[in-house]
Amino acid sequence: MVQTLSRRNLLSLAAAAGMAPVLTGEARAATGLQFGPARAFSYEDLKAMARERAGKPYVAPPRPNPEIVARIDYDNHGKLRFNKDFALFGTGPGAYPVTFQHVGQYFPKTVRMHALANGQAREILYDNSYFTIQPDHPAAKLPAEPSAFAGLWLQEARSRDWKKDEPWATWLGASYFRAVGELGQVGLSARGIALSPGQGPGPEEFPDFVAFWVETAEKETDPVTLYALLDGPSLTGAYRFQCRRTSGVIMDIEATLNFRARVTQLGVAPLTSMYWYSETTTSRTTDWRPEVHDSDGLAIWTGAGERIWRPLNNPPRTMTSSFVDHGPRGFGLLQRDREFLHYLDGVKYEKRPSAWVEPLGDWGRGAVQIVELPTDDEIHDNIVAMWVPEEASAAGSSREYRYRLHWLADEPTPTPLARVVATRLGRGGQPGQPRPPGVRKFLIEFKGGPLANLPKGVIPEPVLSASRGSFGDYKYTEAVPNDVPGHWRTQFDLKVEGSDPVEMRCYLKVGDQVASETWLYQYHPQA
Repeated sequence: MVQTLSRRNLLSLAAAAGMAPVLTGEARAATGLQFGPARAFSYEDLKAMARERAGKPYVAPPRPNPEIVARIDYDNHGKLRFNKDFALFGTGPGAYPVTFQHVGQYFPKTVRMHALANGQAREILYDNSYFTIQPDHPAAKLPAEPSAFAGLWLQEARSRDWKKDEPWATWLGASYFRAVGELGQVGLSARGIALSPGQGPGPEEFPDFVAFWVETAEKETDPVTLYALLDGPSLTGAYRFQCRRTSGVIMDIEATLNFRARVTQLGVAPLTSMYWYSETTTSRTTDWRPEVHDSDGLAIWTGAGERIWRPLNNPPRTMTSSFVDHGPRGFGLLQRDREFLHYLDGVKYEKRPSAWVEPLGDWGRGAVQIVELPTDDEIHDNIVAMWVPEEASAAGSSREYRYRLHWLADEPTPTPLARVVATRLGRGGQPGQPRPPGVRKFLIEFKGGPLANLPKGVIPEPVLSASRGSFGDYKYTEAVPNDVPGHWRTQFDLKVEGSDPVEMRCYLKVGDQVASETWLYQYHPQA
């Protein structure tokens, strides 16, 4: 228990996380890695260390020679290959080897790495011989101290050809991490925490995972357990990740946060993705591909049981939207469009994973919040989705959160209602007649659920609302003429003046019964 933690163990753990190691002279392990001395470690120890650190002024993680690291650009970083003969757990024990990543221009801060077994942790001591570094490469000139580790990979099981397979999860840069989905691709990222992303006026704060402790999984069905220490100017955190390799990846995450400063915009379980454009806009003057995005919508399962689909936007300016809730059942950034012909790209956008946050326990009052930033290219992650608690976090306070993060192709528990599969915009009015100014046509496609078994002649009814403007007389709902059961679309016109955003809402009903999830959309008239 934290109350009985000895001062000696706490100081030993702190030294292992943030100070130069004490070399023991012991021979290299069977994997070839070099280790520091063994120190007692538990999650309670880590939480106590994070709490003590929060009571002291913030000290940034060490940075190996900045001039040298600045020369390890994107191309040079790609040339740094970890030699998998040195992989932690590469020859056992356990099922999943672990490999490491090097600092570089975009990941300049040191991250301490530890192997954990039987309650004893040993730091993995950096040696540039772990990486394939050519003599003329900038990294060849880095000294052994401070460590030049920046992140880690979880490799596929040793029962497979794991040295050739891609890793299934990675932690790299600030508190970012990501995993592979069911379709064999990586895409969007998660973060340990987000602090006022996109809110301004100053730069966003990005706390770092400054140390990891890795405990192997004995069998492939067991979780790999990672412990992580988070540190930043405003808070510290102790994290436990229990990561299971399934058809995709499932992570059970526990986080204990300790606040150095008051935080008004705390982003819990944040997800970060890229959305450039989709079927809602035309790409003819932008790019040759029909759509470019890692995620196409935000899905929410509210505490009251409502299912919401909010298509993403590439807005003309930074926009923040909040969906107030109490005890949310889940939310996620999803990639629903799985048709190759909708992308035509060899990077396989149609196979990008969806990430779904399942809160464990009552998260209380707050809001699922989405921040959308404008972008003119696919290289920028411009979407953040997160849970924001209603109450600010006071300096000196602590909070705990538990949640399950699913990296899959879809939501782990999809709605039984019809789901939105496309949102299309066009000119308002009717063909063959003058198109009225300030009128936009919307077409929403729904598929599945109760729509798949409608009696002949029954037509679903759209229920519409908008924060401003008016709907025209033209409203039309029909089965999509593609002979796919349960595939329907509804069309309507919206007349609106000015350039302020319009918040729109639509769902289908059959009689008195709700037949679809709720479509929410933020329309920018001049975009």
